[in-house]
Amino acid sequence: MEFHTKIPLQKQAFNQIDYHSKIFLLGSCFSENIAEKFSYFKFQSLVNPFGILFHPKAIETFINNVINEKEYTEADLFYHNELWQSFETHSRLSYHSKEELLVTLNGLVKESYQFLREASHVVLTFGTSWIYRFIETDSFVANCHKLPQKNFLKELFSVDHLQESLEAIDALIRSINPEVVIINTVSPVRHIKDGFVENTQSKSHIIAAIHQIVNANKHQYYFPSFEIMMDELRDYRFYTADMLHPNDVAIHHIWERFKLVWISDNAHLILDEIDAIQKGIAHKAFHPESDAHQMFLKQLNDKKTQIESRFPHINF
Repeated sequence: MEFHTKIPLQKQAFNQIDYHSKIFLLGSCFSENIAEKFSYFKFQSLVNPFGILFHPKAIETFINNVINEKEYTEADLFYHNELWQSFETHSRLSYHSKEELLVTLNGLVKESYQFLREASHVVLTFGTSWIYRFIETDSFVANCHKLPQKNFLKELFSVDHLQESLEAIDALIRSINPEVVIINTVSPVRHIKDGFVENTQSKSHIIAAIHQIVNANKHQYYFPSFEIMMDELRDYRFYTADMLHPNDVAIHHIWERFKLVWISDNAHLILDEIDAIQKGIAHKAFHPESDAHQMFLKQLNDKKTQIESRFPHINF
């Protein structure tokens, strides 16, 4: 007897991820959870250069600025709570020096442009359909940076508006990288601050919009992170203490399901080797001076050298 629902998944027949792939991940905090897995297993990846972006429009704005190689100036910044910030970035990109922030933003645009041109896969994780419009400039923002709520209007994007944004993202990326594979997914994190009903409505709009553009013939795919969390892991033991975010067990489970679909069989073998090396590096010896431990370190170093010689981008 099965005691939980399992989402039926099939291994991707084409365009799989291997150790020659370059993966660009953008979107909600869940994209960073998965990016940590790619980093641990030493894939070539880049995640959220401008920090966490929840809404498709925020991701569209970021990609548009990268494609057009925008140069940020003081006019793109504002000063609040003794920090220089941008409405187009997450709060982690906040600096006491505006010059430092501008150098950082413009450097990240260049890095993102180069990586996006060479990326084999782009993984987009969308978090919400709710977005905030800054009243003073009548423009959408990626983050309100804790400015007073009266400065913003909160809006729910319709399915049609979301679809337009997703199509714009696709067109922008393919303008410099026509053959890239785009994997769309919806964050399983619940945005309860919007309200329970409103969160469901928000996720529904995103899911509906994504399925209007998914087309394997155009290298546009959908991976059901949200559905795996809601059905395979339908239990609060798979959440962190806030009961909103997936915990480490849940993230690992969704990663394993992603591996099943998207990671090539050859990469699985290398991935296992790298996992063994990472665990060896993390191992704390009780007797580090012993001959046995010295032999362990030599064998570990030999494994590292072998992997690094096969894949120059890997460095332990």
